[in-house]
Amino acid sequence: MADGGIVVAICQYGGEFTSGPNGNLIYKGGEAHAVDVTRDMSLESFKDEVSKVFHVDVTDMSFKYFLPNNNRTLITISCDRDLQRMVDFTTSAAQVDVFLISRVENRTSKNNKKTPTPNVPGTAVQASANNVKQPRPVVTENDDNRVFQLEFGSDVAFATPPGGASSAPSILDQQNLLALVDATAREPGFFDDSGDPYVGSEITADPHHGLDNPIVFWDGIIKGVGQEFDNVKDFRAQLCKYAIGKGFAYRFIKNETTRVTVKCVAEGCTWRLHASESSRNKKFVIKKITDEHTCGGGNGEGQRRATRQWLTTIIKEKLHDNPMLKPKELVKEIYEQYGVTLTYSQVWRGKEVAQKELYHAIRETYSHLPWYSDRLIESNPGSIALLSPMVDTKFRRFFVAFHASLHGFASGCRPLLFLDKVPLKATNDYKLLVAAAVDADDGVFPVAFSVVEDENYDSWIWFLMQLKYALSNHNYRYHAMTFLSSGQKGLDAAVSQAFEDSHQAFCLHHIMEEFKGELKKGPWSQQIREGMIEDFTRAAQACSIEDFNASTESIRNISTEAADWIIASKPEHWSDAIFKGCRYDHFSSNIVDAFNNWIPTKKEGSIVLMIDSLRTKIMEIIESRREACKMWSGPLTPSMEYKAKEEMMKAGKMTVLCSSETVFEVRGNAIFVVNLANWECTCRRWQLSGLPCVHAVAVFNRIGRSYYDYCSKFFRLESYHLTYSGTIFPIPDMDTVDFSAGANLIPPPKPRSSDKPRRKRINPNKVPTVIRLCSRCKQAGHNKATCEAIL
Repeated sequence: MADGGIVVAICQYGGEFTSGPNGNLIYKGGEAHAVDVTRDMSLESFKDEVSKVFHVDVTDMSFKYFLPNNNRTLITISCDRDLQRMVDFTTSAAQVDVFLISRVENRTSKNNKKTPTPNVPGTAVQASANNVKQPRPVVTENDDNRVFQLEFGSDVAFATPPGGASSAPSILDQQNLLALVDATAREPGFFDDSGDPYVGSEITADPHHGLDNPIVFWDGIIKGVGQEFDNVKDFRAQLCKYAIGKGFAYRFIKNETTRVTVKCVAEGCTWRLHASESSRNKKFVIKKITDEHTCGGGNGEGQRRATRQWLTTIIKEKLHDNPMLKPKELVKEIYEQYGVTLTYSQVWRGKEVAQKELYHAIRETYSHLPWYSDRLIESNPGSIALLSPMVDTKFRRFFVAFHASLHGFASGCRPLLFLDKVPLKATNDYKLLVAAAVDADDGVFPVAFSVVEDENYDSWIWFLMQLKYALSNHNYRYHAMTFLSSGQKGLDAAVSQAFEDSHQAFCLHHIMEEFKGELKKGPWSQQIREGMIEDFTRAAQACSIEDFNASTESIRNISTEAADWIIASKPEHWSDAIFKGCRYDHFSSNIVDAFNNWIPTKKEGSIVLMIDSLRTKIMEIIESRREACKMWSGPLTPSMEYKAKEEMMKAGKMTVLCSSETVFEVRGNAIFVVNLANWECTCRRWQLSGLPCVHAVAVFNRIGRSYYDYCSKFFRLESYHLTYSGTIFPIPDMDTVDFSAGANLIPPPKPRSSDKPRRKRINPNKVPTVIRLCSRCKQAGHNKATCEAIL
């Protein structure tokens, strides 16, 4: 315990549990915050503190922790006494890990509640299911206290006897155990306000229930029409997990690289799914799904079939934890954890493939990537190449930012960064994250890349912290920067954590797709849906609160639920009327789709070859654009010049009234005020785009000012030249190392040591079947060299 009788609770949320060696539970992913807990703190006060640090509602969360020296069983905190026990049991430690777990899905509905039994000895909690797991007592010694853990499947309640630890019997029989459960259940706070027991005391009949079983997280992988996957391999892998989690088998109707159709194997079952490649961004998208099993399957109890890819992935994870696992042990563990029955030969072949892939990953992490990082920094001074292998070599993270990219962004690009994941076509072993900007001509300008194990909060926060460090090395002030992204998979929280004073805009395309999905659930015709989508687009592009409200009210007149959905989707991150940052008329993060064709498919199997392909492409783009801009003339880049001329053509019919030297009133369809000193107009188009609006153009024409004097510096030709002023240099000796993923996948055989010569085993009892004769005398028993015959 820390000084002053305080325990530091490391509260963790957003991750998931996986099973580790010896049955231990390992928590991975999510975010963590520290909260001080005293013995006299109430559970409600503790929940309030946790809610504040995570900014989430913890009403439907259960709080669990491990006892010292026991990482197999989770203990539930359900009342003030439980919180006091947690403090008492961790007296010898300075901290304790507390896990926040959603319990909404673990609670039964009101129509089918688990009913608490009367408080009589011999009964504790009565479940409605027939197949009830019997509680198993576990006695844990902690200093001088004896704690009784009552395990129901994977959920746990614990208690000390009413008389204290000293009155506890040394051996618990069934009667004492049930009496102990009953005594614990009668304590205040053990039941919630509705009379239902908390999650820690519920008995479940689900054979796959429990945090140590990964398949409980897989039945929600497939969400519905419009869901996107990186590639067809990613789709097949997620589909396999979904089927295992749901407990059904499927077969392929079409199984191609651009389209996949599957159906349930049961005769006459209606479950069917079709997905194909999107022509827009090359991702794999679910187009149709009939998500209903008429065969009675899909309830988690049916047969399960695994694919070779899934089996290899699972075995790789297990070999990370225990490289000495034998195929027979793997067969048993896979069946116990996933319910998948496999033969010895199937697992043996899967283990062979997994070992080869692991060998290549380790070889690249500890040999190729360090070599490439050193060569990159030597040939391109000022660049950053950071390799961060984890302790168990399971995950690798590699960050790359070229000096030419960092210098170009800091010198000539507007303070706007696009964050996204680049979909890879040939591998799912790692993900490629990218931060890109736009130059003065609205061309995509890559700033930094990162190869990570998966797209989640942990990987995004690591990438953004490295990006923050790289920008600070180039003296870039990022306090007013705007980030444009999907805001999903932990990205919104990661941006807020890494860049505290920045502004975060959500990709309008992602919000629009979600809105379309909501509209498809309603009874409206296609024409009405298209009308609401147009109103939604106007709400996003509205420059004033009045225009935003008018668009949402137009939708509310058709559907109150649709309008409420728009308000709940955080319009302060995607509507110009409310957004506090500046995104310069960019509403979508899909500009990173330009990177889809930058990496040849055959080079995706090696991180070094993939990153070097990006280096080569960026080097070519910088050189080609630097040469092209030599032919340009004028103060603005061509694309900005085109926008300027469009605004100039609209300003001819407006009336301008002078209020002062810098303030003017412009009358057209409405009245607007232009302030030249602050570069502002009450229509807000000037502030949002960086280019003078049509009302400012009318003022320029009235007083004889130049339009180009009031354009943002980020659109000028000088900024474009600064963006591409750097140079990316080649990396020498790249052709002397074989980085291909298929090279030397199998570890080299161990040479036989000289002190152990090869032995030829001879059976003395074996009767020779071939009689060899001397070639000189044709007699048996000797050869030509020992023949004594005289010629």
